[in-house]
Amino acid sequence: MNSIRRVPSRVKTKMTETNLGAERDHFDKKQLSSISKAINSNEAPVKEKHARRIILGTYREKGAFTFWSYALGIPLSSNAIVSWKFCHVLHKVLRDGHHNSLQDCMRHHGNIVEMGQLWGNLHDRHGQLVALYCKLLCTKMEFHMKHSEIRPNLEVTDEVLERVAGTDVNNVFQLTVKVFDYLDAELRLAETVIRQLNTSIAISTTTSGQCRLSPLIQVIQDCSHLYHFTVKLLFKLHACLPADTLQGHRDRFHDQFHSLKTFFNKARDMQYFKRLIQIPKLPESPPNFLHAASLAKHARPVVVIPSEDEPEQQEDDDDDDDPEPLINVSDVTMPSMMVPQQFDRFDQTFGPSNDRDIQIENLQQDLGKLRADLERVKGEAQRYITQLKSQINSLETELEEQRVQKQRALVENEQLRMELEATRRRNAEHEIVQATFGEAETRAQATEQRYTKLKEKHTELVSSHAELLRKSADTVKILSATHQTQEEVERTKQQLAFEVDRIKLDADMKLEEQKFEMKKLKRDFEEKRAEVEHVKGTLQRTEKVGEQLTSSMLALQAEKERLMRSASEKEAELSSLSQTAQLQQSSLQQERDRSTRELGELQGKLQEKSRREVQLQQKLLEEQFSLLQGTVSEAEYIIQDAVAKLDDPLHIRCTSSPDYLVSRAEATLGSIDKVKKGHSDYLTNMGDAGGLLRALTNFSHLAADTIINGSATAHLAPTDHADRLTENCRGCATQSLQFLKDLKSKTSLQRADPASIRIVVENIMKLGEELRPKGMDVRQDELGDLVDKEMAATSAAIEKAVSRIDEMMNQARMDTSGVKLEVNERILYSCTDLMKAIHLLVLTSTDLQKEIVEGGRGAATIKEFYARNSRWTEGLISASKAVGWGATQMVESADKVVLHTGKYEELIVCSHEIAASTAQLVASSKVKADRNSTKLTALQQASRHVNEMAANVVASTKTGQEHLEDKDTMDFSGMSLIKLKMEEMESQVKVLELENQLGNERLRLGELRKKHYNIAGVPAADLPEGNGLDPSLAPVAPSSPKSSKPSVMRKPDLAQKPNLPPKNMFR
Repeated sequence: MNSIRRVPSRVKTKMTETNLGAERDHFDKKQLSSISKAINSNEAPVKEKHARRIILGTYREKGAFTFWSYALGIPLSSNAIVSWKFCHVLHKVLRDGHHNSLQDCMRHHGNIVEMGQLWGNLHDRHGQLVALYCKLLCTKMEFHMKHSEIRPNLEVTDEVLERVAGTDVNNVFQLTVKVFDYLDAELRLAETVIRQLNTSIAISTTTSGQCRLSPLIQVIQDCSHLYHFTVKLLFKLHACLPADTLQGHRDRFHDQFHSLKTFFNKARDMQYFKRLIQIPKLPESPPNFLHAASLAKHARPVVVIPSEDEPEQQEDDDDDDDPEPLINVSDVTMPSMMVPQQFDRFDQTFGPSNDRDIQIENLQQDLGKLRADLERVKGEAQRYITQLKSQINSLETELEEQRVQKQRALVENEQLRMELEATRRRNAEHEIVQATFGEAETRAQATEQRYTKLKEKHTELVSSHAELLRKSADTVKILSATHQTQEEVERTKQQLAFEVDRIKLDADMKLEEQKFEMKKLKRDFEEKRAEVEHVKGTLQRTEKVGEQLTSSMLALQAEKERLMRSASEKEAELSSLSQTAQLQQSSLQQERDRSTRELGELQGKLQEKSRREVQLQQKLLEEQFSLLQGTVSEAEYIIQDAVAKLDDPLHIRCTSSPDYLVSRAEATLGSIDKVKKGHSDYLTNMGDAGGLLRALTNFSHLAADTIINGSATAHLAPTDHADRLTENCRGCATQSLQFLKDLKSKTSLQRADPASIRIVVENIMKLGEELRPKGMDVRQDELGDLVDKEMAATSAAIEKAVSRIDEMMNQARMDTSGVKLEVNERILYSCTDLMKAIHLLVLTSTDLQKEIVEGGRGAATIKEFYARNSRWTEGLISASKAVGWGATQMVESADKVVLHTGKYEELIVCSHEIAASTAQLVASSKVKADRNSTKLTALQQASRHVNEMAANVVASTKTGQEHLEDKDTMDFSGMSLIKLKMEEMESQVKVLELENQLGNERLRLGELRKKHYNIAGVPAADLPEGNGLDPSLAPVAPSSPKSSKPSVMRKPDLAQKPNLPPKNMFR
């Protein structure tokens, strides 16, 4: 190593010149190798190290001349993939290369346009992408050539953007349109790449897919900055122009916002981008440019490129060259090989060949170590630069947050000012009211204090903002201070030289003038000499100033040395940070290995869990089907049991009403719908049979209930209806069992359909509707009106009956006298009292009915209450009709008795009928009434009063009948034994004839009541034996040789009075 230091200066000079030429050749060779490896026909992404060497080459030669000199020789028009990779590399050179690369690329603008037009006319997928990429690159170069302050990587501050936009609205408008076009070109390329990637078989993990996706990293970086520029410029335009003028800009921005957000979301989900770039998230909705305060909510999207591991990049690249050496040893030894006459001098300089070889080997080993150290230092420096960039990004984010807080504080300040102005206006308007003025003054003071606090907060934010700016500018100031100092020294030297030259010129001119004047005016010699002395003094002062500047320059030199020392300290700190980063890298490598092992274990567990889930899923399907089979078997048993009851002799005595059968059939139809839905759900998801099981359970019980009640209803139906109903019940059971049989087998599970069951159940429901009593044909929505009409008609009929009785009494007073007049008056008075009692009963019943309706209807209307309680309403209507009919019949019977054309028994029967009808009305009202109701007590008292009045009518009628009928005295003293025996036999014959007539009439009465019950809606099975008559009430018939007669029949139940229309009261 010491022998190298003793190399003569001539040898060093020649070696340096040779090294420079060789280094240039080596650089050209490396550039050609990197360009040829980066831009080739392989459908794979451009490797980052090749692109990095090309970019470093632009910085080495301060331009892209070498790149274009080799790029022009590439056959770009022959292969679309080569053109695509060329565009990718050119994009990287424009973004990250030397700033002079833009001018070099702009010289070949026409070549790029021609290439884009060529591939745009061809129907090729890559060709279309190349055409769009060429258009984007042309747009990018034109934009940055016109706006040179904005660097091609778009990383500029908001102040630079404001300076580029300027204060002229037209310039801002045009710049906004240019940025829109710029962003449109970026998004069009990204959307086309993603669309082709989705329609082709390529994915992000294949080389062909990565070849298309790799340029999108630069597109994402450009789009994030362009989006921020667009937001800033649009807010600035909205501050200067009306909103209607910028409607087109807002619409275009909204379209670009949604396209950009969709592009970012799709790229974020791709595996290829996750380790190469951190894509920012855009807000959910675009900014509101009509509201200036929305600018404070805008945050600049920041794209972060993670640091890459250099060894990982070089693993799969065995054929690449070695890194570029700092000293080319081969070039150093080339002159000695090429010039044999220099062997002796080289031997004299470096010693014998053996020693020289040993030295060369040692140097090569040292160079290898230095290369490794250099690569390591480069990697550490790159990582440190990445960390510094991330710190800068975080600082910029904090700065943006501070700006956002500043904007919010300004907005709140403006709002408080507006509130203060409004308060002051209110104070001016309400000066008369002192109290209001005091409150407003207090509010204004509080607002002023809040404004002061916010102003102080704003001042703190501004100071913190300035502090952050100063911190971020310290490094720039430290680096630029030396350059500025040197430039100032140079400018000072130039100014001094110019001043000395000017003074010398002035002195020469004055000297010539003095010589010229000395010949003419010698008397002015002393004066001119004084001026010369003055000039000399000026020169001395100038020299003193020069000495001062020299001293200041020395001070600046000392400051420069101090800065150099601080730079060395920073380098030492950088080395310590690199060591720390290396330790962190080793720990991260260990953590990565551990994570890889854990990932393998978790993947094994996941596969085992997947197998278990498949087994459990199969077991679940089998269990669900077994549950379904068990449920179907139970349902079959329930329906078979119901079918067995159809032929059971004990079931013949069971009866049911058509109404209940219809309700059961409706419930069965609802359950069939649920079964159908559960069946479809089970076919969709066979892992969940819960819905079908519940529906089958409900259906089996309801179907069995419908079959049993259908058979019970058939026992009381006519023969034709009974046969049809029984047949349909059996059909329902058959279809149900067939449907359940289909459900039990997996082969027939798909075709199982309960539609046939629905048809049979609908037939059963129709038969039930046909068997309903005809008295229930009144529509339910008319029941409320019918109740009011019947009660009103009953009250009117009673009033007419009272007036008719008064007329009859007046007529009887005119036509009769004596005992007949007394009997007629007594009967008519009792009838009048009965009518008054009935009228009072009807009024009381009407009041109680209103109380029942108001207390029970809730939020429903009166008609809805009557419709909901239709049975009770029909009973009330029937009782009201019966009362009116009885009152009319009583008036007619009383008229006949007074005129001696009727029988007293008719009047007695009418009295009993009225008492029974009033009892039916009371019972109908009592069903829904409250037990503690005072109106119910009043109705019961009125009912007892009606019974008493009816008893008075019966008593008056019987007494009158006794007074008016002539009873012959039975005198059998003059008859012989034979004559008495004959009279006895004749009397027995009459008794037997009357008993036969009585029995026939009782039978006829029983049949009439049966028919009445059928019409009124009461099944015959509900009637007691003896046609509704109580045998205990019948008198014992006299013994005779003939068969016994039927027992005496009793009156029907009060709730089953005849539902007949009232007869006309006038003849």
